Amino acid sequence: MREDVSRLSELAAGRGVTLILIGNPLRMSGSEGAQSAWVREFAQKLESRLGLTVQLWDERLTTVEAERVLRQSGISLEKRKRAVDRLAAVILLQSYLESIAAAHGPGDLAG
Repeated sequence: MREDVSRLSELAAGRGVTLILIGNPLRMSGSEGAQSAWVREFAQKLESRLGLTVQLWDERLTTVEAERVLRQSGISLEKRKRAVDRLAAVILLQSYLESIAAAHGPGDLAG
């Protein structure tokens, strides 16, 4: 983990990162399970070691949505398997950014 945190620190500093977004694997009911508790603990460690804000974001159904989009795109099963996690991460980020936009109103994402 030390090497991973060190590399993340380098990447964050080099790119001016101020926030790290991590998917929170909540149960379908919205409650926290064992995996979600582990992710929360990891996020707290990462936040304290990097000195950056780490935000957990509900990732329920992002993989299902990614699989649906990829299936509709007509690409091969092999390519879908390789792309599903990346697309799920994009969907997670999009959800987060839409939430911020809704909270700040149109045209006011700067602050």
